Amino acid sequence: MDPNSLALFVDIVEAGNLSLAARNMKMSRANISYHLTQLEKSIGQQLMRRTSRRVELTEVGERLYQHGRVIRDELMAARESVALFGKTLHGSVRLSLPTGFGHLVMSSWLIDFKRMYPDIALDLLFDNHVDDLLREEVDLTIRVMSEPPQQMVAIELAKVRYVVCASMGYADCNPMPVTLDDLARTPLVTSAVAGRELRISAYRDGQRHELALRPTLASENFQFLREAILAGLGVGLVPDYVIAQDLAERHVKTALDDWRLSVFGTRMFLLRLPGRYQTLATRTLIDFIVQKARAWTSQFDKGCNGAGQL
Repeated sequence: MDPNSLALFVDIVEAGNLSLAARNMKMSRANISYHLTQLEKSIGQQLMRRTSRRVELTEVGERLYQHGRVIRDELMAARESVALFGKTLHGSVRLSLPTGFGHLVMSSWLIDFKRMYPDIALDLLFDNHVDDLLREEVDLTIRVMSEPPQQMVAIELAKVRYVVCASMGYADCNPMPVTLDDLARTPLVTSAVAGRELRISAYRDGQRHELALRPTLASENFQFLREAILAGLGVGLVPDYVIAQDLAERHVKTALDDWRLSVFGTRMFLLRLPGRYQTLATRTLIDFIVQKARAWTSQFDKGCNGAGQL
């Protein structure tokens, strides 16, 4: 059995269909189909049932996939080990980041990473949408959500808490929200999903409440939201890390501090697909991000306790 054909078969299974596998491997669909047919002929049994949208494994195909994945990963690890012998760590990783946390917090982390590993090529996507990792062809993604998708391997990086806040100038001239319902009557500056109603979850005393809101200023650019809040354009509803420094310097005032608020989720996860081979570069980046996130969380929590508001 040709190990290259076996590795190709594993890649087809993990892609889910021939067209996507062809695009991932930069081959034509006809070429992919040919190699799959040749592998089935050499074994003498059908491995997949093809449809226009996806492939479905036969029982033999499922067994071959389980063995083939181990063999493919060992081959890739062996090639990588030989290629890296006596050399600095190199490779490439494609990482998808949320716009707010990615820009405001993780940018400095990734710059440090590049300084430490200059031969690792990073391809960074700043995006808030929860997309299929295969379709986006990324190795890792970081997203804010309540629970990670079951089909993903998830590492929790941090807790996310939204705060209601406004500039001191705004708070001096306008009433701040006192009750949760006041948010619906307040000029609101926050993030939102285009074409969807903004609904927030609020928790207090073991009770969960849900509220529909209509922002007067909405953007996925959290740096812009921060600037709009400081400019006194309304009451902000943003993650605590967006205005942590401004709060410490007493440029903003918070409200509804006894509520725990969530817009898109309360936890931040690093996600990857199970079964996909992780290069040494990818594993190194995962370890680096996890270490940075834990150090940041510890430092951020101390700073927030010192500010006495977050």
